[in-house]
Amino acid sequence: MGKGFSFVAGAVVGAAAGTIIGILVAPRSGSETRAMAADMANDAWDNARDMYEQGMDQARVAATDFGPMVDAKTDELRAKVDLARERMDQLREQLNDAIAGGNVTPAADVVVESVADAPVVDPEVAEEA
Repeated sequence: MGKGFSFVAGAVVGAAAGTIIGILVAPRSGSETRAMAADMANDAWDNARDMYEQGMDQARVAATDFGPMVDAKTDELRAKVDLARERMDQLREQLNDAIAGGNVTPAADVVVESVADAPVVDPEVAEEA
């Protein structure tokens, strides 16, 4: 709470002092000055209320538009998931048919050659060839 606090405190004190001095040396009478201040305060309040109402209207519109958008995206995602499930079922049926027909060798019956059995190739000889 060093320099930042002292700056804010100084600004508040300076603004208050300026307001008081301005009122004391104003060319109008006190009742006129108070009436003008009241009018300005009422105008500021009305403007703030109007801005609040506009913001609330915009928020309502955004919320109203957001729901259908989420529903549409959810429906789109569900359709894609259903399509993927159908495709997986088709592939599973094709694989089962291929295994039943003997067209596919089960992984347990596949023999994998060892790397140690493979011939060694010299990289310099391979480049020349």
